[in-house]
Amino acid sequence: MIPKVSKEIIDLGDGRSISIETGKLAKQADGSVVVQMGNAMLLATVVSARKASPVDFLPLTVDYREKFAAAGRFPGGFFKREARPSDSEVLTMRLVDRVLRPLFPDDYHAETQVMIQLMSHDDNVMPDALAGLAASAALALSDIPFSTLISEARVARVDGQFIINPSRAQLELSDIDMMIGASKDSIAMVEGEMKEISELEMVEAIKFAHDAIKIQIAAQERLVAAFGKKETRTYELEKEDEAIYAKVKAAAYDKIYAVAKEGTAKQERTAAFAEIKEEVKALFTEEELAVDGDLVSKYFYKTNKEAVRNVTLDLGTRLDGRKTNQIRPIWAEVDYLPSVHGSALFTRGETQALATATLGTSREANQIDSPSEQGEEKFYLHYNFPPFSTGEAKPLRGTSRREVGHGNLAQRALKNMIPADCPYTIRIVSEVLESNGSSSMATVCAGTLALMDAGIQMIKPVSGIAMGLITDGARFAVLSDILGDEDHLGDMDFKVTGTADGITACQMDIKIEGLEYHIMEEALAQAREGRLHILGKITDTLAAPKADVKAYAPKIITRTIPGNFIGALIGPGGKVIQELQKATGTTIVINEVNEEGVIEILGTDPAGIEAVLAKIQSITFKPQMNESYEVKVIKMLDFGAVVEYLDAPGNEVLLHVSELAWERTENVADVVNMNDVFMVKYLGLDPKTRKEKVSKKALMPRPPREEKKE
Repeated sequence: MIPKVSKEIIDLGDGRSISIETGKLAKQADGSVVVQMGNAMLLATVVSARKASPVDFLPLTVDYREKFAAAGRFPGGFFKREARPSDSEVLTMRLVDRVLRPLFPDDYHAETQVMIQLMSHDDNVMPDALAGLAASAALALSDIPFSTLISEARVARVDGQFIINPSRAQLELSDIDMMIGASKDSIAMVEGEMKEISELEMVEAIKFAHDAIKIQIAAQERLVAAFGKKETRTYELEKEDEAIYAKVKAAAYDKIYAVAKEGTAKQERTAAFAEIKEEVKALFTEEELAVDGDLVSKYFYKTNKEAVRNVTLDLGTRLDGRKTNQIRPIWAEVDYLPSVHGSALFTRGETQALATATLGTSREANQIDSPSEQGEEKFYLHYNFPPFSTGEAKPLRGTSRREVGHGNLAQRALKNMIPADCPYTIRIVSEVLESNGSSSMATVCAGTLALMDAGIQMIKPVSGIAMGLITDGARFAVLSDILGDEDHLGDMDFKVTGTADGITACQMDIKIEGLEYHIMEEALAQAREGRLHILGKITDTLAAPKADVKAYAPKIITRTIPGNFIGALIGPGGKVIQELQKATGTTIVINEVNEEGVIEILGTDPAGIEAVLAKIQSITFKPQMNESYEVKVIKMLDFGAVVEYLDAPGNEVLLHVSELAWERTENVADVVNMNDVFMVKYLGLDPKTRKEKVSKKALMPRPPREEKKE
């Protein structure tokens, strides 16, 4: 029996469209849809357990996977099966998760899994832009409690015109690449990179994407109406007790408020709050705590959040005593690590990042091989967040999704400031050593300094800042350079990076509905002031990139040779290039581009690099007709001498006995001897022998002819 299928079309207004279909696939899931754009098809499903998990949070998992079969390809590597997710898949999971998570009820704790799979790929469609739409549509068709529909859209700008969900080719021409997630009424998430755009341009791009998202949400509503909305399931509500809440608040609020307005350091403040909590718990008997201890802790956190937020809204001061627009003290240092190619230590308040820069050839480029994208990155950044950075002891279980996301943000912030003609592959590694407020923005600042310390001629230095927001609906405060506590207790986390001339990347998560655009604009303006302040601290530490790479860092020289000489440089079985690398202490990489050989020579010894250049010149040397060259005799023969071009060692040619002198030469040694150096003229190919011909006598005056005697 053919199942009931419902389908809705979203017209993008430029001949392209997106379809949402349900009823055909994965019907045992709580909700499932197929989203299609061009030949790209994504299957999204959602399932939620009927029983709550014994935790005090929503155990939500968002999983996004791209199947290699979707692009008619085999997985690379030895095992021909998709395994752990790639970084690009993890980043898409985060984009969807960050929008969905705040929209579930606070007391809904059932394990929930959203799975999105790329089933068919289209080279002209970037599937990550469709993942949020697919997830929301699947939730809309389910009985899972969910407050409002959302969608996501990518916005680009090509030749001044905004484009929704551009192709990869269009994106390469764009100066904006932003992903926006939103409901009908509110922006929930922004992430992207830009080429030094203004704050006003960024807001215009967000508004343009929001208009498109509203159309996508309307299509979801039509789909639900056509297919039939399931009745929202009932679930066990969290235990509440107003009497306990009133008792906790009465005992703790004023004390917490007093500590919050003192402007103390993190550890001192944490200890003070812990002491207040113990005092509150002492108001209850052991029997009461055994039954309702979880409620006491919950209400203490709720009271703590309210008191801390009110201190900022009432007094305009913050937990550490700063004003809302004040940046914490900053100090930085470059060349901290003696053996690396470039290093920098950046400390802002209680956040510290140590960044290293490593330089290499194209062989060290980061290879990207996924169903939706193939290529390589010559600049990439890795971010590590060890547990000691927050004073904790935790097991290390590989790279977390958070580390992937924060590293990607810092990479996008810096990458457009690497010159296009930079010959190096560059890897930045950021080790977060302390954390109390945006370590990703500290990574951007440390990364800038490490690049400049390494001698990379950055176009402009980049700084970054994390902004926060606290609002009670009637009042609001925008916070510059937020603390970790302000991130947890606040309503917005807004990270902005840029140069003195514009924004290069951003990441924003908004935890409340109905954020007005004028607040976003104020946050961006305040962020610019903070960015420029931090940028000044960076340039005070190192005003400009160092003129050259360090003495122990590799120098890289590139040369281009005709493609027909590549084989001669490599040699049989790689013999020539291997021996040359061993003799000169260099690394030589040859890439064939447009029928030419692009050669990268990497080494720390200038003499070794010069020797490689000389060898390349020798191999590619082609004497020009009627030009003169200096040669050296390297072999004596009965019928001439073998000479070597001094400008191209290894290039030999026969100087025939007939070309030694105008007079008849009976013995070669009468004119030249071993190791003699002199000039010869190149005469091209001998028409008889088809071999190259040079002449010594051609550069000598011809003797006058003797007149014949009668």
